[in-house]
Amino acid sequence: MRVVYEDNHIIIVYKESGEIVQGDKTGDTPLAEDVKAYIKEKYAKPGFVFLGVVHRLDRPVSGLVMFARTSKALRRLNDMFRNGEIHKTYWAMVQQRPDEPEGTLVNWLVRNEKQNKSYAYYHEVPNSKKAILEYRMIGQSERYYLLEVNLLTGRHHQIRCQLAAMDCPIKGDLKYGAKRSNPDGSISLLSHRMEFIHPVSKEKIIVESPLPEDNLWKNINFSVK
Repeated sequence: MRVVYEDNHIIIVYKESGEIVQGDKTGDTPLAEDVKAYIKEKYAKPGFVFLGVVHRLDRPVSGLVMFARTSKALRRLNDMFRNGEIHKTYWAMVQQRPDEPEGTLVNWLVRNEKQNKSYAYYHEVPNSKKAILEYRMIGQSERYYLLEVNLLTGRHHQIRCQLAAMDCPIKGDLKYGAKRSNPDGSISLLSHRMEFIHPVSKEKIIVESPLPEDNLWKNINFSVK
């Protein structure tokens, strides 16, 4: 576990692909428990360690995850996420070059709980939720294109589903149309950057994620558009 940012109220860590943020039916140790153990040891805290989960990343996704260290921060961060005041930027590796180097995608997504999958439509349908994201191509490698994605709404599997709907499934994402899986079971989607006004100090905070330990990410040419 890598701590990327830490103060008395907030801790932001780098999540490896394959890790879960909160406990689930698998019984695997969640990232939240690792963070609690880190805080308990670092600050020699006796007894219970408070840690609030304010958002999640899908298991095969890597990158920044924020937790609240105090109940005051948890309440405020929950409100900030709900109101879109925490700006998250993602990097997605896709094999298909998008028709346009940048654009805004608007879809209506329907979540299928049994399949744990969302389906995109270009008009409103029953039980759908409007989904909006902005993307731009920021680099490429020999076979892949790197897109920077800004979410304007927060829907289930939104980036995965909307990029697939424009024929640009994320590398390794078999669920949404990738041709083959990544060897480690990951998908090439990174929670890359967070920008927000600190809920207590009111300072502007900008945090960026390290790149995954994968040569694919390190061989991206950012000068090619």
